[in-house]
Amino acid sequence: MQGMNFLKKNMIIYKTEEEIEIMRAAAQIVSRTLGKCAEMIAPGVTPAEMDKMAEEYILSQDAVPGFKGLYGCPSTLLISVNEQVVHGLPTDRPFEEGDIVSVDCGSVYKEYYGDHAYTFQVGEVSAEKKKLLEVTYECLMLGIAEAKLGNRIGDIGFAIQQHAEKNGFGVVKDLVGHGLGKKLHEDPQVPNYGRRGRGKKIQNGLTIAIEPMINMGTEKVTQLDDNWTIVTEDGQPSAHFEHDIAVINGKPEILSTFDYIEEALSRK
Repeated sequence: MQGMNFLKKNMIIYKTEEEIEIMRAAAQIVSRTLGKCAEMIAPGVTPAEMDKMAEEYILSQDAVPGFKGLYGCPSTLLISVNEQVVHGLPTDRPFEEGDIVSVDCGSVYKEYYGDHAYTFQVGEVSAEKKKLLEVTYECLMLGIAEAKLGNRIGDIGFAIQQHAEKNGFGVVKDLVGHGLGKKLHEDPQVPNYGRRGRGKKIQNGLTIAIEPMINMGTEKVTQLDDNWTIVTEDGQPSAHFEHDIAVINGKPEILSTFDYIEEALSRK
């Protein structure tokens, strides 16, 4: 889940090895939940059905849903279809062939949050949408690679922005990645745009959610009347991928995984 105006100015909370291991377990619960979403997603399935499944699964893992009740969020998953960028509330409107669907999920395990997201293809999607998903995923991995000792937060956003814009896509600037820990949104903010060498220095024990939100058209977004769902201003599709990262021994380590998703999709 993105930081919008949720963050107040405070200090970065660096984590111990023990805390990072709990956060890894929390992230992996989310990863397995998204794997179950991958098994389920298909034309005719509704977001509301998927949300119910995810809540039951997270509770079965000695964890609780991370989003439900937070900031008044009514659901376990945030499910954003096509031109919906993020924060889509699960509805009874079934997925359709050709949709792209961002599923964002959080869990709290032993007081720590996991928070990550994947954008799925429903059946056969257009070549343009495939390219958007590919580039957004590459943006995530390029951003993660910059989360290392000696760099600054701006280096992450710079890498993401350069790759997206080089491919002709818009980088959402109104929503950002964020620090993660006992709160879902901690310092620092992690924008998907920026300048090299700017922002806070990256140090060991930093735990952040990196989450590019990349649009096929304009970078501009607007919020629907439900006060949650963010959509592209021009109605063009948007993609969103998110991982939880810890900086360990000077390097970024991904605490979450897409392995469960990829396994489920390979069986389809």
